[in-house]
Amino acid sequence: MRHLITERGLEEQFTVDSCGTGSWHAGEAPHSGSRRVATQNGISLEGQRSRQLTRQDIVDFDWLVAMDTSNRNGIRHVDEQGLKHERTVLLLDYAGENSPRDVPDPYYEGGFEGVYKLIYRGCEGLLEHILAQS
Repeated sequence: MRHLITERGLEEQFTVDSCGTGSWHAGEAPHSGSRRVATQNGISLEGQRSRQLTRQDIVDFDWLVAMDTSNRNGIRHVDEQGLKHERTVLLLDYAGENSPRDVPDPYYEGGFEGVYKLIYRGCEGLLEHILAQS
């Protein structure tokens, strides 16, 4: 998403961050497969480290974007007051027709290039959706 925002010269309008609902990879860099595919596509993941979602994230960010249904439910659990339930969305809901609902997890199964393509399409669609609402 950062890459798309920068390409369009919109970096002054957006703050993008990434985190997970669990802590099991906290502090770790993205998987080597993710880094390889990102580099092949001209995207830097330099300095990116995993961290766990906090209640403050619910307050600070306008949109909370989940890769799969389980994580969306985890975000909504952290957002116990329902502040952002309307804006807690699944990324692939913006990836176009014939897209799966959940991003497959390539961590154990591989398929990083296919997952990258799905995520990229979802980010394009979500960015267009957000810009259309502005």
